Amino acid sequence: MKRTLAVSDIHGCVDEFKQLLDKVNYNAVEDQLVLLGDYVDRGPQSRETVEFVMHLVREKGAIALKGNHDQRFVDVLGDVDSLTEMKFFEHGGIQTFKSFCGSEELDLKQSKERIRAKFSDHISFLNNLPYYHEDETHIYVHAGLNPTFSDWKTQPERDFLWIRAPFVQQRTVVKKIVVFGHTPAKDIHGKADVWFDRDKIGIDGGCAYGLQINCLEIKGRNQYKTFSVASKGSWKS
Repeated sequence: MKRTLAVSDIHGCVDEFKQLLDKVNYNAVEDQLVLLGDYVDRGPQSRETVEFVMHLVREKGAIALKGNHDQRFVDVLGDVDSLTEMKFFEHGGIQTFKSFCGSEELDLKQSKERIRAKFSDHISFLNNLPYYHEDETHIYVHAGLNPTFSDWKTQPERDFLWIRAPFVQQRTVVKKIVVFGHTPAKDIHGKADVWFDRDKIGIDGGCAYGLQINCLEIKGRNQYKTFSVASKGSWKS
């Protein structure tokens, strides 16, 4: 492999994601594509995004990690409390259900039944995604590593999906650079471009918020190049 290409937080923006892969001249034979989760919610094409990610993993050798939105989508399709359902729909879940169910008017129960019946492969795929990937120089994760765990692989699963400030604001306890998404780069350094720190790199460009989708090209430790594609719209609500 000549390059590792890391992309995160696609959030249903599959057109921008495909444009980004074209922009970096992605070659599955020579490049290792690592996707850091959050394929659904907010953007208009969650189903198409999941299907494209499935294709990349199964046919092109890409590595896809699980994000918190992916897990919550899976959880909501089961028996969950009303608070979890409310948070799901407040944070882009309406767009996800529309993407999977189409234009037909269905109530919540019918929508869940439709998705479980027609898209069981999609749901199983999301549910079984790994929480992290590691190579010789970097650790890849959706949200981050909890610095209170000397053995980061033993941290709670929730931290891989949800941690923010304790990871972003403190030094890590690992020797490798951590590449992460989840916390938008704009919230860290005031702009959507990839954020570089001494021990971590944040790549969430906030595409679903009308900003951009980023790709981090890695050719070795401290050998980076960044690419981005502007969002076609904002689906924050």
